[in-house]
Amino acid sequence: MFTVSQTSRAWFLDKARQAREERLEQKERERSAVLIQALVRSFLCRRRLHKDVRREIDEFFTADESGSSKRSALCIFKIARKLLFICKTTEDNERMEKLCRSILSSMDAENEPKVWYVSLALSKDLTLLWIKQIKSILWYCCELLGQLKPEILQDSRLITLYLTMLVTFTDTSTWKILRGKGESLRPALNHICANIMGHLNQRGFYSVLQVLLTRGLARPRPCLSKSTLTAAFTLALRPVVAAQFSDSLMRPFIIHIMSVPALVAHLSTMAPERLGVLESHDMLRKFIVFLRDRDRCQDACESLEGCHTLCLMGNLLHLGSLNLKMLEEETDGFVSLLTQMLCYCQKYVSQKKSNLTHWHPVLGWFSQSVDYGLNDSMYLITKQLQFLWGVPLIRIFFSDILSKKLLEPPEPVPAQPQPSSPQTVLPVKSLLKRAFQKSASVRNILKPVGGRRVDSTEVRKVCSICVLYQTSLTTLTQIRLQILTGLTYLDDLLPKLWAFICELGPHGGLKLFLECLNNDTGESKQLLAMLMLFCDCSRHLITILDDIEVYEEQISFKLEELVTISSFLNSFVFKMIWDGIVENAKGETLELFQSVHGWLMVLYERDCRRRFAPEDHWLRKDLKPGVLFQELDKDRKRAQLILLHIPHVVPHKNRVLLFRNMVIKEKEKLGLVETSSASPHVTHITIRRSRMLEDGYEQLRQLPQHAMKGAIRVKFVSDLGVDEAGIDQDGVFKEFLEEIIKRVFDPALNLFKTTSGDERLYPSPTSYIHENYLQLFEFVGKMLGKAVYEGIVVDVPFASFFLSQMLGHHHSVFYSSVDELPSLDSEFYKNLTSIKRYDGDVADLGLTLSYDEDVMGQLVCHELVPGGKTIPVTDENKISYIHLMAHFRMHTQIKNQTAALISGFRSIIKPEWIRMFSTPELQRLISGDNAEIDLEDLNTRTGEIPAWLRWEKMPTVPRLHLVLQFVTSCSRPPLLGFAYLKPPFSIRCVEVSDDQDTGDTLGSVLRGFFTIRKREPGGRLPTSSTCFNLLKLPNYSKKSVLREKLRYAISMNTGFELS
Repeated sequence: MFTVSQTSRAWFLDKARQAREERLEQKERERSAVLIQALVRSFLCRRRLHKDVRREIDEFFTADESGSSKRSALCIFKIARKLLFICKTTEDNERMEKLCRSILSSMDAENEPKVWYVSLALSKDLTLLWIKQIKSILWYCCELLGQLKPEILQDSRLITLYLTMLVTFTDTSTWKILRGKGESLRPALNHICANIMGHLNQRGFYSVLQVLLTRGLARPRPCLSKSTLTAAFTLALRPVVAAQFSDSLMRPFIIHIMSVPALVAHLSTMAPERLGVLESHDMLRKFIVFLRDRDRCQDACESLEGCHTLCLMGNLLHLGSLNLKMLEEETDGFVSLLTQMLCYCQKYVSQKKSNLTHWHPVLGWFSQSVDYGLNDSMYLITKQLQFLWGVPLIRIFFSDILSKKLLEPPEPVPAQPQPSSPQTVLPVKSLLKRAFQKSASVRNILKPVGGRRVDSTEVRKVCSICVLYQTSLTTLTQIRLQILTGLTYLDDLLPKLWAFICELGPHGGLKLFLECLNNDTGESKQLLAMLMLFCDCSRHLITILDDIEVYEEQISFKLEELVTISSFLNSFVFKMIWDGIVENAKGETLELFQSVHGWLMVLYERDCRRRFAPEDHWLRKDLKPGVLFQELDKDRKRAQLILLHIPHVVPHKNRVLLFRNMVIKEKEKLGLVETSSASPHVTHITIRRSRMLEDGYEQLRQLPQHAMKGAIRVKFVSDLGVDEAGIDQDGVFKEFLEEIIKRVFDPALNLFKTTSGDERLYPSPTSYIHENYLQLFEFVGKMLGKAVYEGIVVDVPFASFFLSQMLGHHHSVFYSSVDELPSLDSEFYKNLTSIKRYDGDVADLGLTLSYDEDVMGQLVCHELVPGGKTIPVTDENKISYIHLMAHFRMHTQIKNQTAALISGFRSIIKPEWIRMFSTPELQRLISGDNAEIDLEDLNTRTGEIPAWLRWEKMPTVPRLHLVLQFVTSCSRPPLLGFAYLKPPFSIRCVEVSDDQDTGDTLGSVLRGFFTIRKREPGGRLPTSSTCFNLLKLPNYSKKSVLREKLRYAISMNTGFELS
């Protein structure tokens, strides 16, 4: 325990400590109070002083406004010093305005040197003070300019005032003190002006002008007056000119002034004399020289970021379009700087939306920040960018290529008569002959010849230009179509570019470009960029040209050139896939493949619609189908890519075999094939012949997908409910399927219509009158899919455009509704495309963006766009009208019906199975081969029959297609030959009528084959059982009788009976 003395001592020390702390706190409070009082007194003193100074300044300006005599420059100088001493932006803006007006007023005085404010610069004692003061005043003007809004009337007046101040004191040209004897002072005063401009530049003068110009010009309608714009641009140019275009001032001028949105466009409209000043100083050349340096260009782009880099590009392009002669001299540098700018922007262009991207109206999804304040001026910026793919610049850039002649020595070639109807599909041989004669009279057919060194200056120049345009296509994603349209405007550019490509390397195009794929050099990349540009532009051109322009007028390319180009592309794409380049392709290699492959497929699909290439042109003879199938069985990627991208290089019959194998494999996988250990599930349905469609629809539409793909057995009953004789072993179902398809595709039912001319089928636009019509279309799709799935050919000729939709071609970005329109209505196509060639004003035709149609006796107006019936068709929108009309007729009108049918079809047939077929090949898959019947194959597959009954022994038998129709219900032979006809084609000799026929017996067969007759058949006719593909012939005594009876039976369409 503590003692008493220890406790007292601790208490005493604690008391002393507390007293000491209190004394320190008291001293601190006293010191703080003194400091606060001092600050308050200081503040009140300054406030009184400022108030007194402001009162004095106000009295000065009041007296100045009311007085008749002008104040001396010294008075203004003194009052300005006082104002600058106490000036605050929030309180003294109006006083600064009055000061500026007083200064400018003094500068306007005539013959009064003491009044001129600038005269103080000549005073020995005041020169430095005056320079300091004018710098402060002018920078204060700059700060105010950065705050003012030019769209407000009062602010616009102040902007004019402050710009006038800056214009006046940064140049000596308006100083009256230099008149006469004062001219000797000009160098010294010019030096002072340069000093002032240098001070302003250091403090951010160009940033102030950029803000002012952007606020005034980046809007739907510019709010800067001509004088204001002229003054601002003059101020911007002065430091650069004064510094003799030094790099240190060229950089801020380019970054801050030349990046103002559409500045050059506004100057050309409002102040064209300023552009003359730029031209007089050869500024564009200086810009090119400055920016062609990679480091300086990179620095400028990084300072501006993507949005404003586009603005700079637009202004430079606009300047270039106004000075084409200079551009011819500086093409290389101009192309280089534009490419660098686009490459910088391209780094931030994204293919899809994400949390890090913003939408830009020209660049698309962009991973840098987007200045949405530029949106109002984006229209003008886009117009400026269009100069890049305008005709003048293209002629300059591609001058080396366009200057080449494709003409050959003229030879007398007889003129070929033009066909009366452009839609008439000529035989391939005559079409190619006529096209050759036409094109041969114009120029040589362009084929790879080789001979031009790829390291030559000319080739490098062309490659760099192609890189520029290819980069613009991948960067300016939202105006890509505009770029392609501009590049294809000149008809001779693409053919001459192809001629140039053909000359490259020692042997010409293909080998050189295949070598480039394996080289990662800059030279190889440039050559491949040239190929990509050619493919992208050519694909776009062929896509927008109609058949008349491609086949008759042969715009840009002759048909033989398309044959040569397609052969090159086919080989190139095949090599890319087969050599494994595509398997792991990404970046530029993947873009190259997509470009070349896209152009190839556009040509292939055009050839499928209307032939221009010779027979077997698309096949690769070095690709053995057996090798391909082996690789498919091993799941080799390249084999799968061949079928995915270029299945046409494989013969059609091999692809059909592959399709059948795919079906068989799926059946095995689903357990739909009979095995020794299991039997597949069978679906039994009962059908009344009088209500075949209704019963089939009710019983099959709800079947699950697995059951629809499996075996379906049909039992027919009469109207009295009596079962018909016969057991269905696929034959009865075949008859049922054929009858269903025959009925639903009958145009009288109005589910389907026929095209004008060739009468091919497509969904009827008025099919909606049927109850549950979409479910009915889905059922039709399932039945059609079932027929293809089982290999049953049905004679249903579809319109080409509808088959394209079944294949999904209409989802492609290269699909053109106009190209498919002839397959719907050739006369309508001819009339519609004539609008494009109409020489007069299209508006005089009185058309609107609508389509009037007679629907069941009533005139219905369909608007092609919202409000279309009030929008007239003009020269500006006539192309859109043509495409909208074609799209409406072939897609919009039947969109729901088509979607329902395709849905049903794809529930049976996987889309990837038929993707390897073209439109006509899909028709052949559905309806059989359209080739002549192979008699040898038919005889081989028919089996053992008497020699006199063999088909080649019956030359007078009517067309065998009719016989085939009579026996199988389809006039076309099976796609892979009669070996794949199920049930097999067979002939049976009968002795009794069909209602007495109990089938084959040993006696009847022997009597039939050895011509032993029980009795003469008399007036009986041959009959058939289409469900079994069976021809039943009575035992006639003579061959001549057989021929006549068979001909008569076929012409009377008798004997489609059930066995």
